[in-house]
Amino acid sequence: MNTQDEAKSADVCPKCGAKLGEVVTTKSGKKLQRCSAGSWNEETKKNEGCPFVKWLPFEPVTLDEKCPKCGAPLIMTMTRFNKKLKKCSTNVWDPLTKKASGCDYMEWVKGTTEELDEDCPKCGSKLVLFTTAAGKRMKKCSTNKWDKESKSAVGCDYIELLN
Repeated sequence: MNTQDEAKSADVCPKCGAKLGEVVTTKSGKKLQRCSAGSWNEETKKNEGCPFVKWLPFEPVTLDEKCPKCGAPLIMTMTRFNKKLKKCSTNVWDPLTKKASGCDYMEWVKGTTEELDEDCPKCGSKLVLFTTAAGKRMKKCSTNKWDKESKSAVGCDYIELLN
């Protein structure tokens, strides 16, 4: 098969033979192509028509930040389990030796918290706006914390999902 045939087959749904739609970016930064004979229903949160979805690999993005260890540019990438992280651009994985080389700096991208001028309807403490690394937003009680030792939530359990 030559490269033109491969490109044509990449633009066709393997389930029904229809053309694939345009590339769409999700809220979490993942990219996908749906079969043009199917669509996503926002209300029911289900595919309608042909269910084929082609997930595209996450392309690392070079950031305007420098590595604190070596000064090289940092890149934003995603693990195979969809966790975002910043790492040094000199860090390279060799699949043959199964070892990394270059600078070993990396930092997990975590959610952000903003204080709100609203009181919790359950306990009266202040609410905070929490945005996850994937872009999901929620209002939650500022007393809501995670206890690493007991691996459980402590404090008030009030949460209001916004997206």
